[in-house]
Amino acid sequence: MDTDDLEPIVPKGGKKDFDEMSIEALGEYIDSLKSEILRAEAAIETKKAARAGADAFFKS
Repeated sequence: MDTDDLEPIVPKGGKKDFDEMSIEALGEYIDSLKSEILRAEAAIETKKAARAGADAFFKS
């Protein structure tokens, strides 16, 4: 079993109606998405480091 199978499934939100959003709101939305991307990339790096440590431990 992969550890990713144990993580909760986050339901996807509905698509935003960009026609209803102001320029400022769209900018804030983009900023929040960029922040979430950075958070996801940091989680990936943490998981890669943990996997590398486990691989090194079990291969010796």
